[in-house]
Amino acid sequence: MDGFFQSLKIVKLDNVFNPWFCQDKENDIDSGSPAIRLSQLRQYLLERQDAKYLLVGEALGYQGGHFTGIAMMSERILLGKMRHKSIMPRHVFSGIEPRRTSMPSVKKDGFTEPTATIVWERLITSGFDMRDFIIWNAFPWHPYKPEIGILSNRTPSEIEFEKGKPAMLELLKSVNVSKIIAVGEKSRVQLREMDIDALMVRHPANGGASKFREQIIQAIKK
Repeated sequence: MDGFFQSLKIVKLDNVFNPWFCQDKENDIDSGSPAIRLSQLRQYLLERQDAKYLLVGEALGYQGGHFTGIAMMSERILLGKMRHKSIMPRHVFSGIEPRRTSMPSVKKDGFTEPTATIVWERLITSGFDMRDFIIWNAFPWHPYKPEIGILSNRTPSEIEFEKGKPAMLELLKSVNVSKIIAVGEKSRVQLREMDIDALMVRHPANGGASKFREQIIQAIKK
């Protein structure tokens, strides 16, 4: 997957954080944090070489992939603090030890991301093997609002979405999924522009959790 990881590295954009190749000097534990996130993404994908489904969201968020390196994945899941939701670190990967990269002084128990919790809990409690799923984003990096700071989220611009397309295409060259599911309208639009056929389900955010839980099962079984 060298081409895929290279596509993540070469793009540099204003007010966009690259968690695998850049350090968040305000909030990372130390300068080794990007390497940890890159290692976790590599292991996550390595354990999904035979994945059947690709779920595509919009962009990384500061509570999720910013500090884990994995789309729709929070530090609390990796640290085993979401067991009450039936989500275990081993569901994500088992070949290496999961690690946080945010300083405990920023968030004592690590960041949690509502979307990640909803998505993983629904799939796990429905009896699916999480190695059958790769979760990615139409825009692979973390866009933030400069007036608020790096611990914020925003919707990528059309120009930014364009910059993320090579990474998506490189990922698809490296996997052999049988079904692609867009999580939300934004990701469906981007996939269409790349002539990628995908089903769409409601994004869990902004009151969409119930619809997502219903539609994701329908989309997988369709």
